[in-house]
Amino acid sequence: MIYPDYSFTPRRFEVRPGIAMSYLDEGPRDGEVVVMLHGNPSWSYYWRHLTIGLRDRYRCIVPDHVGMGLSDKPGDDPASNPSYRYTLQSRVDDLAALLAHLKIDGPVTLAVHDWGGMIGFGWALSHAGQVERLVITNTAAFPLPAAKKMPWQLSFGRDSALGALAIRGFNAFSGIASHVGVERRMPADVRRAYVAPYDSWANRIATLRFVQDIPLTERDAAWPLVAEAGKRLHEFADRPAFIGWGLRDFVFDRHCLQGFTAALPHAEVTLFDDAGHYVLEDKHRELVPAIRAFLDRTAL
Repeated sequence: MIYPDYSFTPRRFEVRPGIAMSYLDEGPRDGEVVVMLHGNPSWSYYWRHLTIGLRDRYRCIVPDHVGMGLSDKPGDDPASNPSYRYTLQSRVDDLAALLAHLKIDGPVTLAVHDWGGMIGFGWALSHAGQVERLVITNTAAFPLPAAKKMPWQLSFGRDSALGALAIRGFNAFSGIASHVGVERRMPADVRRAYVAPYDSWANRIATLRFVQDIPLTERDAAWPLVAEAGKRLHEFADRPAFIGWGLRDFVFDRHCLQGFTAALPHAEVTLFDDAGHYVLEDKHRELVPAIRAFLDRTAL
């Protein structure tokens, strides 16, 4: 399949025995490194415009998490071979393995979206010295804010058998997100690119497991990492940070935005009243040059 504006040659890395991760490595080998982390139910396709806008000078590392995009989509039954445990800790470990494989042990800029925030900051807990800059778009790196209710749409997918069936049987999560995640309607070929990796029951496993991994209490597997990231987020306040936020996002809304602006009071903040969750879809024409200017201005 041809993915519009995805003018890259993905690479593959065996991140675990028998499980390959697809990733982009674009730009000069000696360029400043920008690690772009997507969420659910997107994939590296979300970052295509920013990668194109940076790759002349910056080295852009853009993985597809296991089960997402062009990466392998193993089952999670322990009897499967290979088998993968779809948890936040697995995602953090995979990111660490990829960067070690690429011998990236120096400064990086973390660019995050959706679950990418929790994955990126989960990794940063043990690699804080490498994090030189932050680019934050509609995400979180802390538990659900006390003032925010869990959206019923996520609860439906997380906690009910019917919701799980809708996600795996009918691609409901990816399909619906491609409509409600934007304020500017996606062109049909772009929407097809977003949902294409999730074309069967087996290939939708990660879109469901991500939802089921949302941490709400201390009993949830992802809670320790997310809670620790939230407690330590303020430690990154001395790094240059850029926040680009679509205010029409009903999941990562003003409550989540305030979580970042409170912890990172010196961040450069750009808000869009007419953009949704996929803010880089709605506003890439504005955001890409703004992020590029931010990176150029804060050269390492």
